[in-house]
Amino acid sequence: MRRPLVAGNWKMHGSRETVTQLVQSLLQSEVVGVDRVVFPSLIHLSSVVDAVSGQFSVGAQVCASQQEFGAFTGEVAAQQLADLGCQFVLVGHSERRQLFAETDAVVAQKFMAALQAGLIPVLCLGETLAERESEQTEQVVLRQLAAVLDVGGVSAIAKSVLAYEPVWAIGTGLTATPEQAQAVHKILREALAKKDAQVAELVRIVYGGSVKAASAAELFAMPDIDGGLVGGASLNAQEFAAICRAAEQ
Repeated sequence: MRRPLVAGNWKMHGSRETVTQLVQSLLQSEVVGVDRVVFPSLIHLSSVVDAVSGQFSVGAQVCASQQEFGAFTGEVAAQQLADLGCQFVLVGHSERRQLFAETDAVVAQKFMAALQAGLIPVLCLGETLAERESEQTEQVVLRQLAAVLDVGGVSAIAKSVLAYEPVWAIGTGLTATPEQAQAVHKILREALAKKDAQVAELVRIVYGGSVKAASAAELFAMPDIDGGLVGGASLNAQEFAAICRAAEQ
C-alpha cells in the first residue's frame, strides 16, 4: 500500500514573517496517514527546517546538476541541501524546463545529483496544452521519464517520487479531470512495470496542477494517484490541511 504524499511548492513567495506564520499554522494542522513536504524558496530553507523539528519534511525547489562542489556561482549543490536538513528536491518542474531551458538531459543530471546526495527527487513530468491537443501527452511524459531511466535505470526511480503536472493546468486555475490525470498516471506506472513490476507498484505518483481542496478528494480517489504537488493553495495553511485530509481518505 502506497502511503499518500502531499507536497507544497511555495515557489518564489514569502517573507521571513509570512513564512514563519505559515509554518506555525501548518504545525497546528493535525494530519495522520499522509506524508507532508513543503518546498520553500532557498533563502527560507534553513529557518523552515529548524522550525518544523521533523514534524513534516522539507525540500528544495531546485539543485545544481553537478554532483561535486565547484566554481558554479549562484548554484546550490544537492550535498549542501542535504547538509542543511532537506530530504526532498524538485527536479524538472515545468517552470524550470520552460523559463530556464532545462532540457531532459539536464533534468536527468539533477535527478542523479539528488540521489547521490541522499535526497529524494520529485521528478515532474507533463505536457503543454498544444501537446495535449495534438495527442502527444503519452509521448511527452514517457520521453521525460526515459531520460532518467536511461541514466539511472529503474532502480533510481524506486528512490524517487513522480509528479504528473500538465503544464496547461499549472497556475491557470484549470485542473485535469480525475479521469484525465488517472490515465496519465496509469501510463507511467505501466511503463515502469515493463521494467520492474515491484518498483511500479511501490513508487508514488502524485498529481500537480491547480490542486485545490474542492478537487482533491476526487483526484486522490483514483487508483494510481498517490497524492498531490500543490502550488498556490499550499500558501494557505487551512487549504493545504484540507487537501491533506482528502489524501487521508
